[in-house]
Amino acid sequence: MSKQQFLGVGWDLSLSVDNKQQVKLARYEESIRQSIWLILSTSPGERVMRPTFGSNLQTLVFENNDAALAGSVVSAVRTALARWEPRIRLLEVTAFADPEKLNVLHINISYEVRATNSRNNLVYPFYLEHA
Repeated sequence: MSKQQFLGVGWDLSLSVDNKQQVKLARYEESIRQSIWLILSTSPGERVMRPTFGSNLQTLVFENNDAALAGSVVSAVRTALARWEPRIRLLEVTAFADPEKLNVLHINISYEVRATNSRNNLVYPFYLEHA
C-alpha cells in the first residue's frame, strides 16, 4: 500500500455521480480537505451516532467580528482538527475579517499530511449572523 493510498477514499461531499453513474469519490489529499471542511461545518450533537463529532464554531456565530472572536475561532479549529483529523499536522491557524464583508471571518488553515509530508492550505469562510 502506498503512502497516498493510506490517506483513504470516501464519498465526495458533492454527493454526485461520476461518468460511470457511480457515487463520486474523494481520494487521498482531497479526502482530507473535505474531511476538514466537514469537521468545521458540523456542530457537536448533529450526528446521532457520533454526538461529539465536529467543532464548536457555530456557538460563535453571534459574536462581534473582532480580535477576541478570531482568537476563539482559532482555538475551536485547533481543538476540533486535533481531535478529529489525525492524518494531518497543523502548522498554522489564523483568522481574519473580510475587509469587504463585515459578517465574514476567513479561517486560514495550513497543515501537513503526515503520511506524505505534503503541505496544504485551506481557507474556510465563517459567516456571522450579523454585520
